[in-house]
Amino acid sequence: MAGKVGSVRVSAAPSEAARPAKPTLGSLLRSLRVRNSWTLKEMSVRSGIPISTLSKIEHDRLTLTYDRLLQLSERLNMRLSELFAEPEAVSAPERVTARRSIGTIEQALRVSTPNYDYFYLSPELRQKRMVPIITHVRARTLAEFGHLVRHSGEEWIYVIEGKVKVFTEFYDPVVLGPGESIYLDSNMGHAYILAEDCEGAIVIGACASGEPDQMQSLLEHHSPIGT
Repeated sequence: MAGKVGSVRVSAAPSEAARPAKPTLGSLLRSLRVRNSWTLKEMSVRSGIPISTLSKIEHDRLTLTYDRLLQLSERLNMRLSELFAEPEAVSAPERVTARRSIGTIEQALRVSTPNYDYFYLSPELRQKRMVPIITHVRARTLAEFGHLVRHSGEEWIYVIEGKVKVFTEFYDPVVLGPGESIYLDSNMGHAYILAEDCEGAIVIGACASGEPDQMQSLLEHHSPIGT
């Protein structure tokens, strides 16, 4: 709140909450990658750091030692000071308008993993703000599924057929049937498996994040069978 002392106007100092957040190693690396239009896989090849490690760094769940930072700057042909430089503010890119795509299961990009069969709809559209997916759930137990999945963004799924049991990192499991849906933070560990006594389940959903090419990021994250 502002007040007056004599003829001098005095303004209160901004609160801690109002001050911009300090950049982290993760946010700086992510900004560098986005500025260069690199996917996580491309960044991994250039830096020599595994994709899983880069993802953890970008989400501030892991940091690097000074020696690894020097190695990173050398691999990227950058000075260490450039690596930690905050990006200059740029205007938001003009939105792509007047585009459309008719999505069918026959034209979808299919990716099979031990836990799911994914059908990515409208794969010809690049830099989508959301990625529509039809998913056939395969895993029957959490032990069979393995570690919970985490990736950037948010997601929503709607059960079309069968029943699925949804496990999340911070909540009790929930069973969803046809006509029921769930919306969750994809950075939170999560897994969809078949509910007890269910032979198969099909869900439709959408993933959204700030990735410049989110579908490519999801394809890198969802390792196909045999890789």
